Amino acid sequence: MATSFDVIVIGSGFGGAITACRLAEKGLSVLVLERGRRWQPKDYPRKPGDAWIFDPDEPHKQNGWIDMRFFDDMIVVQGAGVGGGSLIYANVSIESKPELFNQGWPAEITYDVLKPYYDQVGDMLQVQQVPQNQVPERFKLMQEGAQALGYGDRFRPVPLAVTFDPEWSYDLDDPFHTKHSKTWTNAQGQQQGTCIHLGNCDLGCDVQAKNTLDLNYIPLAEQHGAEFRPLHMVRYLQPEPDGYRVFFDRFENGQAIAGSETSRKVILAAGSLGSTELLLRCRDQHKTLPNLSAFLGRNWSSNGDFLPPAFHDDRKPSPTQGPTISSAIDFLDGRVDGEQFFIEDGGFPDLLGNYLEEKLRGRSSIKRRKFRRLFEELGQAVRARDPLANVMPWFAQGIDAADGRLYLRRPWYMPWRRKLKLDWDIDRSENVINAIVEMHKRLAHATNGNAWVPPTWTILKNLVTPHPLGGCNMGTTPAQGVVNHLGEVFHYPNLYVADGAIVPEAIGLNPSRTIAALAERIADKMPV
Repeated sequence: MATSFDVIVIGSGFGGAITACRLAEKGLSVLVLERGRRWQPKDYPRKPGDAWIFDPDEPHKQNGWIDMRFFDDMIVVQGAGVGGGSLIYANVSIESKPELFNQGWPAEITYDVLKPYYDQVGDMLQVQQVPQNQVPERFKLMQEGAQALGYGDRFRPVPLAVTFDPEWSYDLDDPFHTKHSKTWTNAQGQQQGTCIHLGNCDLGCDVQAKNTLDLNYIPLAEQHGAEFRPLHMVRYLQPEPDGYRVFFDRFENGQAIAGSETSRKVILAAGSLGSTELLLRCRDQHKTLPNLSAFLGRNWSSNGDFLPPAFHDDRKPSPTQGPTISSAIDFLDGRVDGEQFFIEDGGFPDLLGNYLEEKLRGRSSIKRRKFRRLFEELGQAVRARDPLANVMPWFAQGIDAADGRLYLRRPWYMPWRRKLKLDWDIDRSENVINAIVEMHKRLAHATNGNAWVPPTWTILKNLVTPHPLGGCNMGTTPAQGVVNHLGEVFHYPNLYVADGAIVPEAIGLNPSRTIAALAERIADKMPV
């Protein structure tokens, strides 16, 4: 029986969007199944009652912007939508250190091998740094702290997938007004704007200055015939004589409607949790892929993510203004405190300001005309307000032990269902987090700030990560991993994984560029 497609891709983040694009360019028929919505700027969540939450237990009822998974001692934050993690990540598109690949990776994967693919990703995402004339206050504070502690040579701007206008400035009249964003058309024919430092990177860029995958790889894939189906959640897959059948639920009007499609090849790109869970269900629940490696679910990593804030009485780092991250202090060589980590200036959206802006936009045109001056002044006040101006979030990542394990278990309160669980023990990763905490305290003190370490760490040893890695690790044999260096699943030809699940070790900095480069390589080397 002939299959319906050459390739089915599950997920549309950095792994799925890129493999779909490159294989469609090769002339293959490609179907992409994405559990989330196709978002437009007018639909981005801004106020109470908006579609904030994606609920994996009831995705047909709640399929919003963000999926938060609560495990013992760990919370994992994921995006949901066409574009995957690119919708909620902080724009940082940075190459991993060459020495990272010296251990734990298949011999075929080296920095030199990945470098051409790193460059491809950088070109597609138009990666650049914040112009020197518009660096945020957080950038300046970071640089001051690094210099004060003798680490000035470790400080650097980070590459961002954002389009900047070199003529924009904080000194403009009402600088955050959308009138200052210049429209332009990118190489894939998509209209975008330039950055006006609104700080909404994680919640959807209002002016589309953030170069998310739905503005480059995805439209290019569609121009070459790839079909993207949002609100399709894959449940399992099974081998067929000519390939695989993929079973999914389609969400429509609050209902889940079962369906399936067939293809010669399948690429799992649902993220570290999603791809691992899907294979676990195929092996342990549906029994359709019984020969999957016993290594499945192992060597999971939180990438050492940690976000402790500091408070300043005499200065305003203003975390709600500017790109979410713009600079870093690099300690990945392990020469400071004996641990490897990467400190960045963190930011977060001004949710109240977004809510007030939405309310202003919602006023009728009649009321706007009648009270034009009032609303104009109120709008400017909303944009100028900065209620958390004295907070400096120090965001960090580190090389943790990567010794977590994902598995399925029946909870006592729902014995009829198997849920994804995580065994993660802090013992072997505690030293790197403590080193981050100590550096955070030193940097805060050097910049006249007061460091605050949350009790979720000091007492409970709990962490939050937006950068989950591993679970379907690359390896040289099934005893050491789940996929080979080409992303192909051991024992199952034409079944691939191409996302953060295949990364076998913590990266210690933002992983999106490495995940994207691996996806470029997998698509490049995949036989058609």
